[in-house]
Amino acid sequence: MPKYNIKVQLTGHDGNAISIMGRVARAIREVGATSEEIDQYYNESMSGDYDHLLRVATQWVEVA
Repeated sequence: MPKYNIKVQLTGHDGNAISIMGRVARAIREVGATSEEIDQYYNESMSGDYDHLLRVATQWVEVA
């Protein structure tokens, strides 16, 4: 179960890493994530390859 109970639409949009991170960060910010949590999300996302970034996204939000 993701940390935040929100859906983020990634399919049908630009699939580059920066775009994905921006969509997820924007979504969690809108539901009240702190600056520290957003920094944590970015740090976790950038600590591996593209597949890792996608796995991290699914740990934070529901990806659609």
